[in-house]
Amino acid sequence: MTLSNALESRLGYQLRRASAVMMADLSRELADLDLRPAEVTTLLVIAENPDCSQTEVGQTLAIKRANMVPIISRLMERDLVERRRLDGRSHALSLTDIGRKVAADAQARIDRHEARFIELLGAKDVAMLFRCLPAIRAARDAEADV
Repeated sequence: MTLSNALESRLGYQLRRASAVMMADLSRELADLDLRPAEVTTLLVIAENPDCSQTEVGQTLAIKRANMVPIISRLMERDLVERRRLDGRSHALSLTDIGRKVAADAQARIDRHEARFIELLGAKDVAMLFRCLPAIRAARDAEADV
């Protein structure tokens, strides 16, 4: 018997289910790198912004400070990220040579992952999503500022 699901007509439900599918596909794509999606995104932000701080990376990715600590620690343990003191309180993060290679490999894998969904939806619908989805994030950010 097939059950009915009233949630099928709910935007939040559809977004959550679609996100779960995309994250599972991304996890499969990245599996043999032994990096979680949050570690990969952190690595890519550092690659794009050498000498950034851990706080800046966390703010960019909306990752809480307490959650950034183990992410950066694990990337450093794997010799992917290095930290050097900028001043008395701040550290600059940058990728090691190994980190740059892993970041390039991860980016290529993410590109393949994204291409699958762009092909599934079509470029026109993807462009519409890129116009619409930030409005949901902005609404939440506005609530947090109140």
